[in-house]
Amino acid sequence: MTQDHPVVVIGAGPIGLAAAAELVDRGLDPVVLEAGPRPAAAVRDWSHVRLFSTWSELVSPAAARLLEPTGWRRPDGSRYPLGGDWASEYLDPLAAVLGDRIRLDTRVVGVAKRGRDKVVDSGRESQPFTVHALDATGSEVRITARAVIDASGTWATPNPLGGDGYPAAGERAAPDRISYRIPDLRLPDVRARYAGKRVAVIGAGHSALTALVELVASAESGTHVTWVLRRGEIGDAFGGGEADQLPARGALGRRAEAAVRQGHVDVVTGFRTQEIDKGADERLVLVGEDGRRLPEVDEIIGLTGFRPDLSFLSEVRLALDVRLQAPVELAPLIDPNIHSCGTVYPHGVNELSHPEKGLYLVGMKSYGRAPTFLALTGYEQVRSVVAAIAGDRDAADRVELTLPQSGVCGGAGLFDEPDSTQAAGGCCGPAEPAVVQIGGTLPT
Repeated sequence: MTQDHPVVVIGAGPIGLAAAAELVDRGLDPVVLEAGPRPAAAVRDWSHVRLFSTWSELVSPAAARLLEPTGWRRPDGSRYPLGGDWASEYLDPLAAVLGDRIRLDTRVVGVAKRGRDKVVDSGRESQPFTVHALDATGSEVRITARAVIDASGTWATPNPLGGDGYPAAGERAAPDRISYRIPDLRLPDVRARYAGKRVAVIGAGHSALTALVELVASAESGTHVTWVLRRGEIGDAFGGGEADQLPARGALGRRAEAAVRQGHVDVVTGFRTQEIDKGADERLVLVGEDGRRLPEVDEIIGLTGFRPDLSFLSEVRLALDVRLQAPVELAPLIDPNIHSCGTVYPHGVNELSHPEKGLYLVGMKSYGRAPTFLALTGYEQVRSVVAAIAGDRDAADRVELTLPQSGVCGGAGLFDEPDSTQAAGGCCGPAEPAVVQIGGTLPT
């Protein structure tokens, strides 16, 4: 019977581990497949980033129930941890409790209904899933699953710089001069990379704001920063300030706004990158679709958001919004073309279901190309999804979460030129004005 098989969770990040905790809490058997060599591999990539959420909002209730009998002590709920703290103080202990339910260095390359490709209807609903993966040696692994929870996030697939969604001409030719991550300026080699250089930061979300703030903070090294926006004006890019119910997120916007107003950052608006040309001394020149050529820069930091990798889901039936690549029932709640409050109505299995029964995209991946994901959102998603898998429909349909507002609200069309960024499992950013404490938005 299908119920005799485990539930496969793709990704051992914050939301994937929370899903596994929910499954264990329900007496179900999870198998967590993580492409990286350690749990929370993506979080470790941005270990220098400080979250917007406090510890009180970063621990899954089901995970806490697993951890507390082991003697684990919950961190101070009022603190804003770095990504590295989140991993070491919470995610690592949680992974240790889950133990051999997690398989590391195992990359999922396909999900299908057993013996059925996407076209076949006959017997489809009665068949379990087959998850295809490759282990560290490249050997093929196949796992039969009663359900699949894809919490693989979007961290590995940042958006390119081109205004049409593809890499700009010349972008692929300069991989050593273009970064798609917030720089960790605590590291001497990274600090030296940007010291005394002309740097263009492309993007209008929290990651871009963080990069601006931190580059300006290191301006004694002679770094010159240009902020490049696709939107026609800065508008609400600095966020809700005092009205933001995540105080650290509001503080980040105020710091970035101060840097611009004080003349530490040059701002270019209405610019859609079409080409990256080589200037004098091999410097880079951003060329817009309108023919504008910006002053030469030494380095480019592209922080224009992320997108989901759907390649290994090509043989299952998904219902995705054509713009956001998010589940069709969820998309209207998070579409930046429609609203900009930064507040998402709590949602669960009903908004995350697909025509392929038993398959769920959760966490950052469920948001597709939409920005501003909170860890709390993901924890509520997996609580509801796992309740449905367990057959507890009443719990699956219940709403158990109230989310904070950003303080930036407007009607349709406010984000006609969306230029968003996201990072790894919740919103994050500098919690206080400290030197070289970095923040941005995150992927899981």
